[in-house]
Amino acid sequence: MTHAEREAATATALVEQAKAGDQRAFEALVRRYRKRIFALALHMTGSASEADDIAQEVFLKAYRALPQFEGRSQFFTWVYRMTVNRSLNTRRDRKRRGEDTLDDPRLELAVAVDARHHPGRAAELRQTYARLLRALDALPADMRTTVILVSLQGMSHGEAGVIMKVSDGTIAWRMHEARRRLHEAMAPEKLGRKRGELSAELARVLTEHGLPVLALGKARA
Repeated sequence: MTHAEREAATATALVEQAKAGDQRAFEALVRRYRKRIFALALHMTGSASEADDIAQEVFLKAYRALPQFEGRSQFFTWVYRMTVNRSLNTRRDRKRRGEDTLDDPRLELAVAVDARHHPGRAAELRQTYARLLRALDALPADMRTTVILVSLQGMSHGEAGVIMKVSDGTIAWRMHEARRRLHEAMAPEKLGRKRGELSAELARVLTEHGLPVLALGKARA
C-alpha cells in the first residue's frame, strides 16, 4: 500500500467513526486537514482573517452534512471543493463591495522568511513578490485556482481535476497557460536571484502556506 493509499484509508476510517458519532474522529479529521484548508483559502483570498473564517465554516458545514456524505469522493476532495467555492464567493463579494486587503499576509510572510533581517534584500523581495502576486491574482479564477491547487498545494493534475470537475488535460492546459502568463508578467523585471535559489526555509513555508514563487520552477504533474 502506498503512502497516499494509507492516507486515504485512514481518512475513510475516521469519516466512518465520525458518522457513527465519534466526536474525536471528526476532530482528528480537522487536525489532519485544517492547515492545508487554511493555506488554500489564504492564497485564494489574500486575507488571513477571511481564510480563518472560511476554514471554520467549511469544517462546520462538513460536520453538519457528514450524515449525507456517501463517500463517493475522498473526504479531503469534499472539503477542498467547499473551500474553493467559499473562497471564490468571498473574493467576488469583496470585489463587489469595492474592498481590498491593505496588507497581504502572503507577501509579508514571504519577505520575512527570505529577507532574513536584511532591509535591502527585503525591499527587493517585496517588489518581486508583490509583482508576482498581482500577476497570479490577475489570472482568470479557474486558472488561478488550478495553479494554487497544483503548484502551491502540491496536488497532481488528477487530484486537481477531481476537485474542479474537469479533465486532466484541462488542468495541464491551464497550468501551461498560467506559467506562460506569469513569466510574461515578470519578464520586464529581473527576479534578483537565479531560478531554483529560493531558501530551503522559504520552500517549506510555501508548501505550508501557499506563497507565490511558482513562476520560478516547474509545478508537480
